[in-house]
Amino acid sequence: MLRDGHIHTAYCPHGSTDSLKQYIERAITLGFSEITFAEHAPLPASFTDPAPARDSAMRPEDLEAYLKDVEAAKKEYASSITINRGLEVDYIPGFEEETTHFLNEYGPFLDDAILSVHFLPVQGQFVCVDFSKEEFERIIQKAGSIEFVYELYYHTLLQSIQANLGPYKPTRIGHMTLVRKFQRMFPCHHSFDAMIQRILVQIKQTGCSLDYNGAGFVKPLCRETYPPIHIARTAHSMGIPLIYGSDAHAANGLGQGLAEIDRILIEGSV
Repeated sequence: MLRDGHIHTAYCPHGSTDSLKQYIERAITLGFSEITFAEHAPLPASFTDPAPARDSAMRPEDLEAYLKDVEAAKKEYASSITINRGLEVDYIPGFEEETTHFLNEYGPFLDDAILSVHFLPVQGQFVCVDFSKEEFERIIQKAGSIEFVYELYYHTLLQSIQANLGPYKPTRIGHMTLVRKFQRMFPCHHSFDAMIQRILVQIKQTGCSLDYNGAGFVKPLCRETYPPIHIARTAHSMGIPLIYGSDAHAANGLGQGLAEIDRILIEGSV
């Protein structure tokens, strides 16, 4: 049994135009028995996307069509593969009330969901931490140091785990070391082991699972999974479920990083 719990679709503004059928048939070819479409949920109405391209999430007007399309695909391929209808929901400090309202409205229609951090408040303005190496360099300059960016990311991640977002809060934490996406160009030499341990303890205490994300390995300035293998093994030793996610934004991205994943650690794998 092999599961991919983190797949995007053509509804993602920064993804490809590949159809759901292309994703699904690629998954079947690769031997996956279960997948989750986890498109970026629309951002809160009062939040302005800080990514330079303003392309971080699907448009609110596309949400109903996305849910309908995935539901139709579930039924069409029910005899071949298990398909979960999901979302990747952003945790944004200060927008908990709007996020909870959204989850209360749409959570009942989801089979699966991921809670992720992409946006950080720096000097009174939000920034998108994973947009590009040029933007990440600007964020470091704005923040004053790369150490501060890392500290703020992990602090916000901890907040996301602790936040009360209602009964439909996602129970899987997305790409917990995303801040390391550009580490080969902007290395951080400060150890955040203690903070990461606190995060893992909170994940365990709240009964969450962890997105074991292969996308980081194919990023040329990262070249490691999110989280890297030593953190994944620590999480597993604590009894935290790990679920492989390709974080594919095109059909050919399915399975990315899987060769670097320790399959012994993956939930739902043989």
